[in-house]
Amino acid sequence: MDQGNFFRDLPDASAAEIIEELTSFPGDRVRIERIVSDGQASPDGFWYDQAWGEWVVVLRGGAEIAFDRPAETVTLGPGDWHYIPARRRHRVDRTEPGTLWLAVHGGGDTDSFPVE
Repeated sequence: MDQGNFFRDLPDASAAEIIEELTSFPGDRVRIERIVSDGQASPDGFWYDQAWGEWVVVLRGGAEIAFDRPAETVTLGPGDWHYIPARRRHRVDRTEPGTLWLAVHGGGDTDSFPVE
């Protein structure tokens, strides 16, 4: 996709969170996503442990991200962003209905980075 509007044609995320890759830069190992959440959270006991960094911003709605070691919770509302370094265990504890995120993934262990 060469262009679009981030706020248009949002998929229905009532059954499950929707993650859409908007673009990627395979040589640079960067991926940009639009994430639509509608009250979803990570399953109990599940932690993301990514080999790459992730920068997220909430553009609409709200969310809470929990981190492990050290334990902390970050609350995000419209305009709030947070950088999650590679290997920082985290989970999504809560999202509000209609939450819209922008996520940028990159860096870290490029051998395991999931860019097609």
